[in-house]
Amino acid sequence: MNPGKAGPLGAGGGRGIPPEPGAGRGTPAGSGAGQDTPAGSAGGRDTPQSPSSPQPRRAPAAPSAPPVHRRAPGRPGRLLARIVSGPLAWAGGTGSPAPDGSTTARDLALRHRLLLALSALLTLSLFVSYQGVHGDANPLRTSTAPTVLSLDTALYALGEAQRDAARPVPTSDFQKQISVAVQSLAAAAADDDLAGPAGRQALQTVAGLITVYAVKVQQSQLKAEDDVLRKAYLSYATGVLTEKGSGIRDRLKDLQRRQRATVHRQTSFGPLLWLAWGATLLLALVLTAALLETQRFLRHRFRRRYNRQLLAAGLLTLAGLAVTVLFTVWTHAGMSDTRTLLDRPLSGPHIPEAGRHTASYLAGTGFRAAASVWILIGGVLLMALAETGLRRHINDYRFRPR
Repeated sequence: MNPGKAGPLGAGGGRGIPPEPGAGRGTPAGSGAGQDTPAGSAGGRDTPQSPSSPQPRRAPAAPSAPPVHRRAPGRPGRLLARIVSGPLAWAGGTGSPAPDGSTTARDLALRHRLLLALSALLTLSLFVSYQGVHGDANPLRTSTAPTVLSLDTALYALGEAQRDAARPVPTSDFQKQISVAVQSLAAAAADDDLAGPAGRQALQTVAGLITVYAVKVQQSQLKAEDDVLRKAYLSYATGVLTEKGSGIRDRLKDLQRRQRATVHRQTSFGPLLWLAWGATLLLALVLTAALLETQRFLRHRFRRRYNRQLLAAGLLTLAGLAVTVLFTVWTHAGMSDTRTLLDRPLSGPHIPEAGRHTASYLAGTGFRAAASVWILIGGVLLMALAETGLRRHINDYRFRPR
Protein backbone atom coordinates (compact mmCIF):
# COMPACT_ATOMS: atom_id res chain seq x y z
CA MET A 1 0.00 0.00 0.00
CA ASN A 2 1.30 3.41 -1.01
CA PRO A 3 1.07 5.74 1.87
CA GLY A 4 1.45 8.76 -0.31
CA LYS A 5 -1.84 8.12 -2.09
CA ALA A 6 -3.84 7.58 1.05
CA GLY A 7 -6.53 10.11 1.76
CA PRO A 8 -7.36 11.65 5.01
CA LEU A 9 -8.08 9.37 7.87
CA GLY A 10 -11.60 8.17 7.68
CA ALA A 11 -12.18 9.35 4.04
CA GLY A 12 -14.29 7.08 1.91
CA GLY A 13 -11.73 7.05 -0.94
CA GLY A 14 -8.96 5.57 1.12
CA ARG A 15 -7.90 2.04 0.71
CA GLY A 16 -7.95 -0.52 3.39
CA ILE A 17 -9.76 1.73 5.81
CA PRO A 18 -13.49 1.56 5.75
CA PRO A 19 -15.22 4.87 5.86
CA GLU A 20 -17.15 5.70 8.98
CA PRO A 21 -20.84 5.58 8.60
CA GLY A 22 -22.25 8.85 7.47
CA ALA A 23 -18.88 10.41 6.59
CA GLY A 24 -18.79 13.05 3.93
CA ARG A 25 -22.49 13.91 4.24
CA GLY A 26 -22.04 17.05 6.35
CA THR A 27 -23.91 15.65 9.31
CA PRO A 28 -22.61 14.83 12.76
CA ALA A 29 -21.27 11.40 13.40
CA GLY A 30 -23.95 8.85 13.92
CA SER A 31 -26.64 10.86 12.10
CA GLY A 32 -28.70 9.66 9.15
CA ALA A 33 -29.31 11.46 5.85
CA GLY A 34 -30.74 14.76 6.99
CA GLN A 35 -32.59 13.17 9.93
CA ASP A 36 -31.83 13.65 13.58
CA THR A 37 -31.40 10.32 15.19
CA PRO A 38 -30.04 9.32 18.57
CA ALA A 39 -26.28 9.06 18.89
CA GLY A 40 -24.88 5.74 17.76
CA SER A 41 -27.66 5.07 15.21
CA ALA A 42 -27.66 5.34 11.39
CA GLY A 43 -30.79 5.47 9.35
CA GLY A 44 -32.88 4.63 12.37
CA ARG A 45 -30.91 1.48 13.15
CA ASP A 46 -29.10 1.04 16.41
CA THR A 47 -25.39 0.79 15.94
CA PRO A 48 -22.72 0.53 18.59
CA GLN A 49 -20.93 3.70 19.43
CA SER A 50 -17.32 4.05 18.51
CA PRO A 51 -14.99 4.66 21.38
CA SER A 52 -13.70 7.74 19.62
CA SER A 53 -17.15 9.21 19.03
CA PRO A 54 -18.01 12.21 21.17
CA GLN A 55 -20.31 11.59 24.21
CA PRO A 56 -23.78 13.09 23.91
CA ARG A 57 -24.49 16.14 25.99
CA ARG A 58 -26.97 15.71 28.78
CA ALA A 59 -29.57 18.34 29.50
CA PRO A 60 -28.67 20.37 32.55
CA ALA A 61 -30.52 19.22 35.68
CA ALA A 62 -33.03 21.52 37.28
CA PRO A 63 -31.56 23.43 40.20
CA SER A 64 -32.43 21.65 43.44
CA ALA A 65 -33.55 23.39 46.59
CA PRO A 66 -30.76 24.18 49.01
CA PRO A 67 -30.52 21.63 51.84
CA VAL A 68 -32.20 22.58 55.08
CA HIS A 69 -29.84 22.28 58.00
CA ARG A 70 -31.73 21.35 61.17
CA ARG A 71 -30.07 22.35 64.32
CA ALA A 72 -29.48 19.39 66.58
CA PRO A 73 -30.74 19.82 70.13
CA GLY A 74 -28.12 21.01 72.50
CA ARG A 75 -26.91 19.24 75.55
CA PRO A 76 -29.47 20.82 77.94
CA GLY A 77 -32.31 19.78 75.61
CA ARG A 78 -31.08 16.19 75.41
CA LEU A 79 -30.72 16.06 79.18
CA LEU A 80 -34.24 17.40 79.71
CA ALA A 81 -35.66 14.90 77.22
CA ARG A 82 -33.90 12.06 79.01
CA ILE A 83 -35.21 13.19 82.40
CA VAL A 84 -38.78 13.49 81.17
CA SER A 85 -38.79 10.30 79.13
CA GLY A 86 -37.67 8.16 82.06
CA PRO A 87 -40.78 8.55 84.25
CA LEU A 88 -43.05 8.42 81.22
CA ALA A 89 -41.50 5.18 80.05
CA TRP A 90 -41.89 3.68 83.51
CA ALA A 91 -45.50 4.85 83.79
CA GLY A 92 -46.45 3.83 80.30
CA GLY A 93 -44.76 0.47 80.46
CA THR A 94 -42.43 -1.09 77.96
CA GLY A 95 -44.79 -3.76 76.73
CA SER A 96 -44.88 -4.56 73.08
CA PRO A 97 -47.72 -2.99 71.07
CA ALA A 98 -50.38 -4.99 69.32
CA PRO A 99 -49.54 -6.56 65.92
CA ASP A 100 -51.50 -3.79 64.17
CA GLY A 101 -49.49 -1.07 65.92
CA SER A 102 -52.30 -0.02 68.30
CA THR A 103 -51.31 1.69 71.56
CA THR A 104 -54.60 1.04 73.34
CA ALA A 105 -53.11 -1.62 75.62
CA ARG A 106 -50.28 0.69 76.63
CA ASP A 107 -52.68 3.58 77.23
CA LEU A 108 -54.87 1.37 79.41
CA ALA A 109 -51.88 0.22 81.45
CA LEU A 110 -50.77 3.81 81.95
CA ARG A 111 -54.16 4.90 83.25
CA HIS A 112 -54.45 1.76 85.37
CA ARG A 113 -51.18 2.46 87.16
CA LEU A 114 -51.95 6.15 87.53
CA LEU A 115 -55.36 5.57 89.14
CA LEU A 116 -54.02 3.00 91.59
CA ALA A 117 -51.09 5.22 92.60
CA LEU A 118 -53.26 8.30 93.07
CA SER A 119 -55.82 6.31 95.09
CA ALA A 120 -53.14 4.99 97.44
CA LEU A 121 -51.53 8.41 97.89
CA LEU A 122 -54.87 10.09 98.54
CA THR A 123 -55.82 7.48 101.13
CA LEU A 124 -52.53 7.86 102.99
CA SER A 125 -52.58 11.67 102.88
CA LEU A 126 -56.20 11.88 104.01
CA PHE A 127 -55.61 9.45 106.87
CA VAL A 128 -52.58 11.40 108.15
CA SER A 129 -54.36 14.76 107.83
CA TYR A 130 -57.51 13.48 109.53
CA GLN A 131 -55.61 11.90 112.39
CA GLY A 132 -53.61 15.09 112.89
CA VAL A 133 -56.79 16.85 113.99
CA HIS A 134 -58.95 14.11 115.48
CA GLY A 135 -56.12 12.27 117.19
CA ASP A 136 -55.99 14.96 119.91
CA ALA A 137 -59.72 15.57 120.21
CA ASN A 138 -60.50 12.56 122.36
CA PRO A 139 -57.60 13.10 124.84
CA LEU A 140 -58.65 16.73 125.13
CA ARG A 141 -62.21 15.71 125.97
CA THR A 142 -61.41 12.87 128.36
CA SER A 143 -58.28 14.01 130.20
CA THR A 144 -56.71 17.40 129.43
CA ALA A 145 -59.78 19.64 129.77
CA PRO A 146 -61.09 17.87 132.92
CA THR A 147 -57.63 18.17 134.49
CA VAL A 148 -57.54 21.93 133.92
CA LEU A 149 -60.99 22.25 135.50
CA SER A 150 -59.91 20.05 138.43
CA LEU A 151 -56.93 22.29 139.13
CA ASP A 152 -59.18 25.35 138.95
CA THR A 153 -61.51 23.69 141.45
CA ALA A 154 -58.65 22.89 143.82
CA LEU A 155 -57.32 26.46 143.72
CA TYR A 156 -60.78 27.89 144.35
CA ALA A 157 -61.43 25.47 147.23
CA LEU A 158 -58.11 26.32 148.89
CA GLY A 159 -58.88 30.04 148.63
CA GLU A 160 -62.22 29.49 150.34
CA ALA A 161 -60.53 27.35 153.01
CA GLN A 162 -58.03 30.14 153.72
CA ARG A 163 -60.87 32.59 154.42
CA ASP A 164 -62.59 30.07 156.70
CA ALA A 165 -59.32 29.44 158.58
CA ALA A 166 -59.01 33.16 159.46
CA ARG A 167 -62.43 33.28 161.18
CA PRO A 168 -62.39 33.49 164.95
CA VAL A 169 -64.91 30.67 165.33
CA PRO A 170 -64.07 27.31 163.71
CA THR A 171 -66.62 26.12 161.12
CA SER A 172 -67.16 22.93 159.18
CA ASP A 173 -66.78 24.81 155.90
CA PHE A 174 -63.01 24.58 156.22
CA GLN A 175 -63.06 20.81 156.22
CA LYS A 176 -65.48 20.74 153.30
CA GLN A 177 -63.24 22.95 151.22
CA ILE A 178 -60.18 20.85 152.07
CA SER A 179 -62.07 17.70 151.04
CA VAL A 180 -63.05 19.32 147.72
CA ALA A 181 -59.43 20.29 147.06
CA VAL A 182 -58.16 16.78 147.82
CA GLN A 183 -60.78 15.15 145.59
CA SER A 184 -59.97 17.55 142.76
CA LEU A 185 -56.29 16.67 143.00
CA ALA A 186 -57.15 12.97 142.94
CA ALA A 187 -59.18 13.53 139.76
CA ALA A 188 -56.28 15.42 138.21
CA ALA A 189 -53.85 12.66 139.17
CA ALA A 190 -55.96 10.20 137.18
CA ASP A 191 -54.69 11.88 134.02
CA ASP A 192 -51.66 9.86 132.93
CA ASP A 193 -50.49 12.68 130.65
CA LEU A 194 -50.33 15.31 133.39
CA ALA A 195 -46.88 16.76 132.59
CA GLY A 196 -45.34 13.31 132.77
CA PRO A 197 -43.79 11.78 135.91
CA ALA A 198 -42.76 15.24 137.15
CA GLY A 199 -46.38 16.37 137.14
CA ARG A 200 -47.57 13.37 139.11
CA GLN A 201 -44.75 13.87 141.60
CA ALA A 202 -45.76 17.51 141.98
CA LEU A 203 -49.36 16.46 142.68
CA GLN A 204 -48.23 14.06 145.38
CA THR A 205 -46.18 16.82 146.98
CA VAL A 206 -49.13 19.22 146.86
CA ALA A 207 -51.40 16.57 148.43
CA GLY A 208 -48.92 16.16 151.33
CA LEU A 209 -48.66 19.94 151.80
CA ILE A 210 -52.46 20.23 151.92
CA THR A 211 -52.48 17.69 154.74
CA VAL A 212 -49.88 19.75 156.65
CA TYR A 213 -51.86 22.93 155.99
CA ALA A 214 -55.09 21.38 157.28
CA VAL A 215 -53.40 20.06 160.44
CA LYS A 216 -51.86 23.45 161.30
CA VAL A 217 -55.13 25.27 160.79
CA GLN A 218 -56.93 22.77 163.02
CA GLN A 219 -54.26 23.23 165.70
CA SER A 220 -54.69 26.99 165.54
CA GLN A 221 -58.45 26.68 165.89
CA LEU A 222 -58.01 24.67 169.09
CA LYS A 223 -56.30 27.65 170.74
CA ALA A 224 -57.89 30.75 172.10
CA GLU A 225 -58.27 33.73 169.80
CA ASP A 226 -55.61 35.78 171.60
CA ASP A 227 -53.21 32.87 172.10
CA VAL A 228 -49.76 33.30 170.60
CA LEU A 229 -49.67 29.68 169.44
CA ARG A 230 -52.87 30.22 167.48
CA LYS A 231 -51.21 33.00 165.51
CA ALA A 232 -48.06 30.94 165.08
CA TYR A 233 -49.93 27.91 163.77
CA LEU A 234 -52.01 30.06 161.46
CA SER A 235 -48.96 31.90 160.15
CA TYR A 236 -47.18 28.65 159.42
CA ALA A 237 -50.25 27.26 157.63
CA THR A 238 -50.54 30.43 155.56
CA GLY A 239 -46.88 30.14 154.57
CA VAL A 240 -47.39 26.53 153.44
CA LEU A 241 -50.28 27.69 151.27
CA THR A 242 -48.97 30.95 149.82
CA GLU A 243 -45.15 30.82 150.00
CA LYS A 244 -43.75 32.06 146.71
CA GLY A 245 -42.37 29.31 144.49
CA SER A 246 -42.77 26.44 146.96
CA GLY A 247 -46.26 27.01 148.33
CA ILE A 248 -49.32 24.97 147.44
CA ARG A 249 -50.87 27.71 145.35
CA ASP A 250 -47.79 28.36 143.18
CA ARG A 251 -47.24 24.66 142.64
CA LEU A 252 -50.83 24.23 141.45
CA LYS A 253 -50.59 27.28 139.17
CA ASP A 254 -47.43 25.87 137.60
CA LEU A 255 -49.23 22.59 136.88
CA GLN A 256 -52.14 24.54 135.47
CA ARG A 257 -49.85 26.45 133.08
CA ARG A 258 -48.46 23.17 131.80
CA GLN A 259 -51.93 21.81 131.21
CA ARG A 260 -52.98 24.93 129.35
CA ALA A 261 -49.89 24.57 127.16
CA THR A 262 -51.02 21.01 126.43
CA VAL A 263 -54.46 22.33 125.48
CA HIS A 264 -52.85 24.80 123.06
CA ARG A 265 -50.76 22.04 121.51
CA GLN A 266 -53.73 19.72 121.09
CA THR A 267 -55.99 22.36 119.59
CA SER A 268 -53.50 24.09 117.29
CA PHE A 269 -53.80 23.84 113.51
CA GLY A 270 -50.17 24.45 112.58
CA PRO A 271 -48.29 24.71 109.27
CA LEU A 272 -47.79 20.95 109.03
CA LEU A 273 -51.52 20.32 109.18
CA TRP A 274 -52.17 23.04 106.61
CA LEU A 275 -49.57 21.44 104.35
CA ALA A 276 -51.06 17.96 104.83
CA TRP A 277 -54.60 19.12 104.07
CA GLY A 278 -53.41 21.13 101.08
CA ALA A 279 -51.69 18.05 99.66
CA THR A 280 -54.84 16.00 100.32
CA LEU A 281 -57.09 18.42 98.45
CA LEU A 282 -54.62 18.59 95.56
CA LEU A 283 -54.45 14.79 95.30
CA ALA A 284 -58.24 14.56 95.38
CA LEU A 285 -58.46 17.09 92.54
CA VAL A 286 -55.85 15.23 90.47
CA LEU A 287 -57.54 11.86 91.06
CA THR A 288 -60.94 13.27 90.05
CA ALA A 289 -59.42 14.72 86.87
CA ALA A 290 -57.72 11.38 86.12
CA LEU A 291 -61.00 9.51 86.56
CA LEU A 292 -62.79 11.90 84.21
CA GLU A 293 -60.01 11.65 81.63
CA THR A 294 -60.07 7.86 81.80
CA GLN A 295 -63.84 7.89 81.38
CA ARG A 296 -63.46 10.12 78.31
CA PHE A 297 -60.74 7.83 76.93
CA LEU A 298 -62.90 4.73 77.30
CA ARG A 299 -65.86 6.46 75.75
CA HIS A 300 -63.80 7.57 72.76
CA ARG A 301 -61.88 4.34 72.26
CA PHE A 302 -64.51 1.71 73.10
CA ARG A 303 -67.68 3.65 72.38
CA ARG A 304 -68.89 3.06 75.92
CA ARG A 305 -70.86 5.95 77.28
CA TYR A 306 -70.25 5.29 80.98
CA ASN A 307 -68.02 3.07 83.09
CA ARG A 308 -69.95 2.31 86.26
CA GLN A 309 -66.88 1.43 88.34
CA LEU A 310 -65.06 4.65 87.48
CA LEU A 311 -68.16 6.73 88.14
CA ALA A 312 -68.57 5.03 91.52
CA ALA A 313 -64.92 5.72 92.30
CA GLY A 314 -65.39 9.40 91.50
CA LEU A 315 -68.50 9.67 93.67
CA LEU A 316 -66.74 7.85 96.51
CA THR A 317 -63.79 10.24 96.30
CA LEU A 318 -65.93 13.37 96.40
CA ALA A 319 -68.32 12.08 99.08
CA GLY A 320 -65.53 10.77 101.31
CA LEU A 321 -63.57 14.00 101.05
CA ALA A 322 -66.65 16.11 101.78
CA VAL A 323 -67.55 14.07 104.88
CA THR A 324 -64.03 14.08 106.31
CA VAL A 325 -63.62 17.82 105.72
CA LEU A 326 -66.98 18.49 107.41
CA PHE A 327 -66.06 16.31 110.40
CA THR A 328 -62.72 18.06 110.67
CA VAL A 329 -64.30 21.52 110.63
CA TRP A 330 -66.76 20.54 113.37
CA THR A 331 -64.08 18.99 115.55
CA HIS A 332 -61.62 21.84 115.17
CA ALA A 333 -64.32 24.42 115.92
CA GLY A 334 -65.21 22.60 119.15
CA MET A 335 -61.54 22.33 120.12
CA SER A 336 -60.99 26.05 119.48
CA ASP A 337 -64.00 26.96 121.65
CA THR A 338 -62.68 24.70 124.40
CA ARG A 339 -59.26 26.37 124.28
CA THR A 340 -60.85 29.82 124.52
CA LEU A 341 -62.92 28.71 127.49
CA LEU A 342 -60.03 27.14 129.40
CA ASP A 343 -57.53 29.90 128.65
CA ARG A 344 -58.65 32.05 131.58
CA PRO A 345 -58.84 31.28 135.33
CA LEU A 346 -62.23 30.04 136.48
CA SER A 347 -63.74 30.20 139.94
CA GLY A 348 -66.92 29.42 141.79
CA PRO A 349 -69.99 28.44 139.77
CA HIS A 350 -68.16 29.20 136.51
CA ILE A 351 -66.17 25.96 136.87
CA PRO A 352 -69.07 23.46 136.55
CA GLU A 353 -70.60 25.65 133.85
CA ALA A 354 -67.34 25.51 131.91
CA GLY A 355 -67.37 21.74 132.30
CA ARG A 356 -70.82 21.52 130.71
CA HIS A 357 -69.79 23.79 127.83
CA THR A 358 -66.64 21.76 127.23
CA ALA A 359 -68.65 18.55 127.08
CA SER A 360 -71.02 20.10 124.54
CA TYR A 361 -68.16 21.51 122.43
CA LEU A 362 -66.39 18.17 122.24
CA ALA A 363 -69.48 15.97 121.91
CA GLY A 364 -69.19 13.49 119.07
CA THR A 365 -65.43 13.76 118.74
CA GLY A 366 -65.02 10.13 119.73
CA PHE A 367 -67.30 8.97 116.93
CA ARG A 368 -65.65 11.26 114.40
CA ALA A 369 -62.18 10.14 115.48
CA ALA A 370 -63.19 6.50 114.92
CA ALA A 371 -64.08 7.39 111.33
CA SER A 372 -60.37 7.31 110.46
CA VAL A 373 -60.71 3.54 110.08
CA TRP A 374 -63.29 4.12 107.37
CA ILE A 375 -60.79 6.20 105.46
CA LEU A 376 -58.58 3.14 105.05
CA ILE A 377 -61.57 0.98 104.11
CA GLY A 378 -62.69 3.58 101.59
CA GLY A 379 -59.20 3.73 100.11
CA VAL A 380 -59.17 -0.03 99.55
CA LEU A 381 -62.62 0.18 97.96
CA LEU A 382 -61.49 3.05 95.74
CA MET A 383 -58.53 1.05 94.46
CA ALA A 384 -60.79 -1.97 93.86
CA LEU A 385 -63.16 0.13 91.77
CA ALA A 386 -60.30 1.53 89.70
CA GLU A 387 -58.96 -1.99 89.21
CA THR A 388 -62.23 -3.56 88.12
CA GLY A 389 -63.12 -0.62 85.91
CA LEU A 390 -60.09 -1.18 83.66
CA ARG A 391 -59.22 -4.84 84.16
CA ARG A 392 -61.75 -6.15 81.63
CA HIS A 393 -60.39 -3.92 78.88
CA ILE A 394 -56.80 -4.79 79.74
CA ASN A 395 -57.59 -8.51 79.60
CA ASP A 396 -59.28 -8.06 76.25
CA TYR A 397 -56.04 -6.76 74.79
CA ARG A 398 -53.94 -9.47 76.44
CA PHE A 399 -51.39 -6.87 77.43
CA ARG A 400 -48.36 -8.37 79.11
CA PRO A 401 -45.42 -6.13 80.10
CA ARG A 402 -42.00 -7.46 79.38
